[in-house]
Amino acid sequence: MSTPTASFGREAASGIARSKNEPAWLVAWRENAGELASKLELPKPEKTPIQRWPLDVYGTDRPGAKVESASQLPEALAKLLPAEAGGALIVQHNSSVVFTHLSEDLKAKGVVLTSLEEAARSHEALLRQHLMTAYTPDEHKLAALHAALWNGGVFLYVPRGVEIEEPVQALLFADDAQATFVPHVLVIAEANSRVTVVENAATAIGEAAAGFVLNGAVEVFAKAGSQVRYAAVHSLETSAIDISYRRAILDQDARIEWIVGELQDGNILSDTRSILKGNGSTSDAKIITVGNGKQRMSLTTGAVHFGLSTESDMITRAVMKEEGTAVINGVTKIEKGATRANGQQTEKVLMLSPKARGDANPILLIDEDDVKAGHAASVGQVNAEQVHYLMSRGISKTQAERLIIYGFLDPVVSEIPLESVREQLQRILERKLG
Repeated sequence: MSTPTASFGREAASGIARSKNEPAWLVAWRENAGELASKLELPKPEKTPIQRWPLDVYGTDRPGAKVESASQLPEALAKLLPAEAGGALIVQHNSSVVFTHLSEDLKAKGVVLTSLEEAARSHEALLRQHLMTAYTPDEHKLAALHAALWNGGVFLYVPRGVEIEEPVQALLFADDAQATFVPHVLVIAEANSRVTVVENAATAIGEAAAGFVLNGAVEVFAKAGSQVRYAAVHSLETSAIDISYRRAILDQDARIEWIVGELQDGNILSDTRSILKGNGSTSDAKIITVGNGKQRMSLTTGAVHFGLSTESDMITRAVMKEEGTAVINGVTKIEKGATRANGQQTEKVLMLSPKARGDANPILLIDEDDVKAGHAASVGQVNAEQVHYLMSRGISKTQAERLIIYGFLDPVVSEIPLESVREQLQRILERKLG
């Protein structure tokens, strides 16, 4: 029986938690989240009427089959596995994590990579200290539902001073349209550590499915002097709605780099935010999306400055085709006392169809005088002069426009830290751009 969110509450959350034999503290935690879900309203993203989206059913807990090696994974899932071997890989299939690999070298250094459900038992103190403290259950109904229903998930802990050279890879995959698919990624990077995480989320549920929802979240805690690079590529089908909230909390001199490809075919609600608490902390966010068909998407990127001499840079680029509609928000907030902060943002939308719609909304909220802040935003068509120049060099108009579009998106595509994921992203772009 599916989980209807309209009637979801404390008892329903408790039943799910107890059916999975979760620790008592987590059962109580989910119960509280379920009660919040019954009281809170949906978020109200700018110009995006998500109350019309089919968000009321989340399916049932349907775990994938655990495997001992990556070669035993289902074929559709195995095709998404990166060619690069790497020392760390975790795979969620529908409602559960089915495979985890962590090299002996990384284990010896104290690195932990496991499902969030397992971490609730084996690393309770760390989990209770961090879980959903950056993205809190009381933000809105979707956050409360996520807190009550998250399953599988990723827990990554990098000890103090440890530098992981190769990317940690997380593959989140659903091929059961009736499964609850609510992954939560929790990254804790201790002081002076360094790590790159590559998240790949995809579905193979078929176009006939109705009401499938990915309600996902990412929380990154970058302690003093640490550096975290988080790359995500989402490629869900038309019938899937993607709700993704990403948060990072940065201590002194910490750095987060977001690289996100929102390349779904269905509706999207995406919110990526960095909280620069520590002095000297920095955030760099690069987001791209391609909208086609009748897609509706709301993409918000934000940076909140609390510390002294903090810096943030945000770049969002969207290409809109056919009847796709995108609302692109950039929000830079500099709090009182965050002197010498520097916040910059750029939102650009490239329109390829007269029926497509794109809004670029740069927002600066400044409560301090001794700061720098700037923004740039544009919505327009492919530059005719650039097309003419390329055609004068013997390139066809169609190919000229394609080259310009790829150049427009390259600031993000070129930054994906795994060649196989870059190639996957290129294939998705070729399909979506037609």
